Amino acid sequence: MAHMTTRVLGWMLAAGTLVAPGLARADDKTPAPAGAAGATKRPHVIAERVVAIVNEAIILESELEARMLPLMAEIDQIQDLRERGRRKDKLKSQVLDEMISEELIVQSAELAKVEVDSSEVQAALDEIKTQNKLDDAGLQQLLAQQGFTMSNYRADLRRQLLRLRAVNQLVAPKVVITDEDVRARYDEMSRRSQAVSSVRVARILIALPDHPTEQQATDAKERAAKAMERIKGGEDFAAVVASTSDDASTKTTGGELGWFERGSMQPAWENVVFSMEKDDIRGPIASAEGLNIFRAIDVKSSGLKPFAQMKEQIRSELRRREMDKQTATWLEDLRKKAYIDNKL
Repeated sequence: MAHMTTRVLGWMLAAGTLVAPGLARADDKTPAPAGAAGATKRPHVIAERVVAIVNEAIILESELEARMLPLMAEIDQIQDLRERGRRKDKLKSQVLDEMISEELIVQSAELAKVEVDSSEVQAALDEIKTQNKLDDAGLQQLLAQQGFTMSNYRADLRRQLLRLRAVNQLVAPKVVITDEDVRARYDEMSRRSQAVSSVRVARILIALPDHPTEQQATDAKERAAKAMERIKGGEDFAAVVASTSDDASTKTTGGELGWFERGSMQPAWENVVFSMEKDDIRGPIASAEGLNIFRAIDVKSSGLKPFAQMKEQIRSELRRREMDKQTATWLEDLRKKAYIDNKL
């Protein structure tokens, strides 16, 4: 649940501790001066640590802990206490950084006079209750279990809506996606989708021993060259396999090896085979077994819907990416201009 910050006005701030005048501090046991006329007990004061100052706003440790609470279940299961502490400290730092960014957005919204009225907060609250199948009593009970009141939750919900509206009003106008951008993205996707993803392969193997002599290597090259000549001359590949290939397991089946996905072939083969179109013949290609002549019996590539069916989806994707980029740039600029004191 997002945090709420408290303005510094009317508070005393010292050494990173927020002190509210007139409230009792749990550990304050200092007696009143002895013999003082009309002496009464000193007003107790509750102290709470400030974990960050963002311009004129503060973030309290209790707010940070409340924000972390839903995220702690996994960390609490870690048996190693040192590792658990390390992970909690890392999470605390990340969450506080998010809270600082959120406070900067809220401040920018207020400065720009961005508004969210009570009817919008109520509409969002009603939607939350509907989605979670809760009535007012059920929501109040759930909030109470987490240490929150309905008033807290409404204020927090308003801040969330305020941040969303600030981004939409202050950042979104900077995002422009043209028809040319959409078309270029589709063309890029089309080129990728046309890349071969799997190939049904047949081959002719001209076998060589592990350490062939010069004569054996020459003879193998001559056999491969003659086989290529026969294929280019129009002879059926399967017939050339039957009379030439040294692969006994595929000699009678046209040399077929089956379907191969990218990454499933040895690299020396894959670079060649996955650049082939249907019915292409390539070779000879050297391998540990000898010389290989490949045929692409069939190829498969990823499909892509027509541009007209995809353009709005692509436009939305490009807009979302650009919004993320522009929002990050905007936040970075806000941070540079702000006074931020992170006390963790």
